[in-house]
Amino acid sequence: MYHRIVVTGGPASGKTEFVERLAKEPALADFVFFNEMARQLLEENPDYRENWADFHRQIYFKQIGREDAVAGRSFITDRGTVDAFAFNPDTMAFTGTTIEKEYQRYTAVIQLGSAASLGPGHYRTDAIRNESITTALRIEQALTAAWSNHPCYRFVKAEVDFDKKYRRFYDTIIEISRKKVDGL
Repeated sequence: MYHRIVVTGGPASGKTEFVERLAKEPALADFVFFNEMARQLLEENPDYRENWADFHRQIYFKQIGREDAVAGRSFITDRGTVDAFAFNPDTMAFTGTTIEKEYQRYTAVIQLGSAASLGPGHYRTDAIRNESITTALRIEQALTAAWSNHPCYRFVKAEVDFDKKYRRFYDTIIEISRKKVDGL
């Protein structure tokens, strides 16, 4: 029995920090944790922004590779394969997969609401994630459309109190991780 859990969300939703916090939780010591592939690739080569289609194909194939490398182990990943389709729908046709096949890769999906929904006083950008509030909210909608039909999809809304949001997220992760699942 193992779990393959995706943590997704628009810019400034807390994905990176929450996955880093989870990695330190004793209750999840048996899980493998993956950081966000898109951020990693952009830090290595900012020119990926010039070829959006190739960028998302690379994300998809690298994500598949690292997930397959830990076959038979539980993991929590900062974004999953379907995220590439939300950002660039042509990626699905290029890879020859289906949304149903990709859903089967994961036992659960938790989408975190973006701080963009709380307004300018709460939304922060950085050198990699530099989207406007409007763009961040469009991304959140695209991710919701892409993932919300997964059989174990959960949404944790944005909160002014970031620690309160983390506690809700953590409780959701623990609830999911305690459920018995069949091997993928």
